[in-house]
Amino acid sequence: MSTTTVAASAATADASAEPTFEELARRVDEAVTAVAELEPSARKAADELKAAIEAVHKAGLVTIVRRLREGDETRAALFELVDDPVVHLLLSLHGIVRPDPTTHANRVLVEVRPQLQSHGGDVTLDRVEDGVAYVRLEGACNGCSMSSVTLRNLVESALVEGVPAIRAVEVLKNQPTPTLITLDALRIGPSREKEGWVRAGAASDIPEGGMSRFDLVAESGDKADVVVVNIEQRLTAYRNECAHEGLPLDDAIIDTANGTLTCPWHGFCFDASSGECLSAPGAQLEQLPMRVDGGEVWIRIET
Repeated sequence: MSTTTVAASAATADASAEPTFEELARRVDEAVTAVAELEPSARKAADELKAAIEAVHKAGLVTIVRRLREGDETRAALFELVDDPVVHLLLSLHGIVRPDPTTHANRVLVEVRPQLQSHGGDVTLDRVEDGVAYVRLEGACNGCSMSSVTLRNLVESALVEGVPAIRAVEVLKNQPTPTLITLDALRIGPSREKEGWVRAGAASDIPEGGMSRFDLVAESGDKADVVVVNIEQRLTAYRNECAHEGLPLDDAIIDTANGTLTCPWHGFCFDASSGECLSAPGAQLEQLPMRVDGGEVWIRIET
C-alpha cells in the first residue's frame, strides 16, 4: 500500500471519527465539573492553563477570520462556516462574533437575576423581536410599589445598555395561575342552592374594570363576604379579605392595563385573574367557584 493510500485511509478514518456537537459539549461539561472539584491551588493552576490555551486559540482564530474576510470568495466561505453550530459557538466564546440577541439578552439577565431574587423577584425572557425584548416579571418585580418599579427599571437598563440589538423592553402580563377547583364544585343544576351555590346578581351589573361586593348567605346558613372582579369581561370571585392581614378588598385599586388589584390598606398587589400576590410571592387570595348561568352570577360559598 502506498504512502498516499495510507494517508487517504487515515484521513477518511479521522473524518468518520469526528465527535458530534453533543459529545464535545459533554466533554466540556465533564471537564468543568472535574476542575470545580479540585483543591483551590490545583483549580487555580487549571484555570490559568485554560486561560492561556484560550488566549492562543483566540489569537489564531482572529487571524484566520481576518484573512477570510479579505476576499469575496473566502468571505462567503467564512459566512458559511459561521452558520455551523460548533464554529459559531467557538467564535462566540472568544467574542469574535456577537451572539444572537436572544442569547446575549439571556446572558445579561443571568447577571441581574441574583439582585432580583434577593428582593423576591425574577425575570424571564419571552422573545426578542424587531429590537424589542419582551419579558415577564415575577414576584416583587411585578408589584406596584416603588421598589418594584426600581427592579423593573433595573431589567430594562441592563437589556438596553447591555445588548446593542435591543432598543426597548416590553413587560408582558404573567400567565394567570388560577386556584384548582374540583369538577364537583363547579356543577350547577336544579339543586344548586342545596349544594352551596348562591345567586349573587346579574353579570351585567359588575362594571368593566371594576368590582362588586356581595354579602351572600347559603341555604345552610353559611355566610360569605365576596368581591367579584371584572377584567376585560373575565369575572373572578374572591373572599373579601386581603391575603396580608385579612382586611377588606372592596375598595382596592384596579389597574386594568396590568390586570392587577392593590389592597387599599398596605399596598399589597395581586393578579386580578388568579389572586396571586405579586408583592409577596406565596400569598394568595381565596378564590371561590363561580359560574354565569343565564346572565346571573352564581358563587359557591360552602366548602
